[in-house]
Amino acid sequence: MNREAILKDWEAHPMRRPKVAKVTINIGVGESGERLTKAEKMLEDLVGQKPIRRRAKQTNRDFGIRRGEPIAVKVTLRGEKAREMLKRLFAAVDNKVKASNFDNHGNLCFGVNEHINIPGVEYDPEIGIFGMDVCVTLERPGFRVAKRRRRRHHIPTRHKLTKDEGIVFIEEEFGVQVVEG
Repeated sequence: MNREAILKDWEAHPMRRPKVAKVTINIGVGESGERLTKAEKMLEDLVGQKPIRRRAKQTNRDFGIRRGEPIAVKVTLRGEKAREMLKRLFAAVDNKVKASNFDNHGNLCFGVNEHINIPGVEYDPEIGIFGMDVCVTLERPGFRVAKRRRRRHHIPTRHKLTKDEGIVFIEEEFGVQVVEG
C-alpha cells in the first residue's frame, strides 16, 4: 500500500489507526556490579521509573558471564509517558531512523549510542556514558482481545500492522524521517 491509501484507510476506519502500545528501553552492561548499578540509576533518572534487572540466560566463559547473573536493566513505558520519552529519543538520533529498523509487524527498534545525546540530559562523570536499545511496539485498538485473561481471541491477519503502516505512523505522528537502508 502506498502512503495516501494508508492515510485514507485510517481516516475512513478509525479503529485501524495504530497507536504506541509500549516503549521498552534496555541497557545491556554485560556485567554485574558497580557499572550495572550506575546504569540502573541513570535509567531511573532519565525516565522517572524504577528499572528492572535482567539476568543472563546462559553462561559465556569468553565474556565472563554466568547463567543467572544480572547483566542488564530495562524499563517499559506506556501511555503519555512513552510518547514524551519517544520524542526525546528520536531527537537523540536526529529524527532519522532506517527503514530496516522496522519489522514485518510495524514495530521499530533503534539504538542511542550515548545517553548524553538525549535532550535535557547532562554528563555526570560519576555515572559515565551508556548506550541503549529502544523498542517501540505499535498496535491497533482492539489488540487487548489477544492478551486478556477472559475470552481471549485470535487477532485476524487483516487487523495486524504491516511494515509500511508502521513507517507511515512514525513519520506522521512524530515527524521522523525514515531513510532507506
